[in-house]
Amino acid sequence: MTPWSILVVEDDELLGLLLGELLVEMGHRVCAIAVDEAAAVDAAAIHRPDLMIVDAGLGKGSGLRAVQTVQATGTVPHIFTTGDANAVKRSRPDAIVLEKPFNEPQLARAIALAMS
Repeated sequence: MTPWSILVVEDDELLGLLLGELLVEMGHRVCAIAVDEAAAVDAAAIHRPDLMIVDAGLGKGSGLRAVQTVQATGTVPHIFTTGDANAVKRSRPDAIVLEKPFNEPQLARAIALAMS
């Protein structure tokens, strides 16, 4: 497995930390954890991650818009996490979406798909 530099965008700080720990245990490097849309865009510009794992429904802003803003300056593979995968798929049919709660094998498959 290739270790990737990953930006985690999650408005629930505890979930963000847990996801970050899981990614590190899987052999990846978490370059930052952002809790809102503006912080996600800033972190992507600063850290230039290989991959973004983004909560689609942030409390402050939108994960979907954050990815759209980042993509305007260059392509960054991304995975959306959400409690409602169908809602994300309606607006972004080609998106890679992990429905919460998800487990490590599901996360590993989504990462492999996003990075292929």
